[in-house]
Amino acid sequence: NEIAPYGLRAVICPGTQRERDYVEAMIDAGIAAVVFLSSSNTVRNADPVARQLLQARGIPFLCVNGGFPDTPSPVFSTDDWRAAEMAVAHLYDLGHRRIGMCAGPVGNTPADRRVEGFVQAMDRREIANPEDFVVRQYYNIEGGRHAAEELLQLGVTAIVASSDDMALGAMRAIQRAGLRIPADISVIGYNDSYMLDFTDPPLTAVRQPVERIAENTTRAIVALTANRSLPLAEVLIDPEFRLRGSTAPVTVK
Repeated sequence: NEIAPYGLRAVICPGTQRERDYVEAMIDAGIAAVVFLSSSNTVRNADPVARQLLQARGIPFLCVNGGFPDTPSPVFSTDDWRAAEMAVAHLYDLGHRRIGMCAGPVGNTPADRRVEGFVQAMDRREIANPEDFVVRQYYNIEGGRHAAEELLQLGVTAIVASSDDMALGAMRAIQRAGLRIPADISVIGYNDSYMLDFTDPPLTAVRQPVERIAENTTRAIVALTANRSLPLAEVLIDPEFRLRGSTAPVTVK
């Protein structure tokens, strides 16, 4: 636990459905600060009550992977535009031109940024109509499978997924279509969870810089609880590229 040496203890409240209830309970318990991580800070037009309660009580908060557009706060995010560029650049260098994206849902900040980065990366390489090769789905295996099924119908030779779960779903769709990874279709995941070394083949992925985000978040929380001011501009942290066995040069047909 990164904050333990500072006399602080983390309490994790999962999901966004009961965010207001969690915040109310934590306020009553005397919390020092709050970190919004993959919560209402990443959802467009989310219920503002939780952060309004914190503001009313003078409890500081910060955000990870997207901030509140109408409520300035410290924000530490993976550079999702850079992540998309890294994935497209790798596939382009392997000769791929028909590259598709299994993207997360519309209105989710990281998903929207990854799509924007993907389109920009394709545009820079003068690949026509990249928006036509983006399929939006849920961030899970089933979402990745359904998105990949659509992309295979478009004749893609490579797929960039917006999460590892979506990448696993894409791999399932490719294999069910009787195609081989990476001989027929290359696949890149996103997040780089530990399980990717054990997939067949091991999955190439863009890795979120979790440790550096945690370090920045810890320093910010300590500063906020000490009533020190912090810059409110979002800090973008570069991701890393992990090359494994799920990408290969495009097959000439």
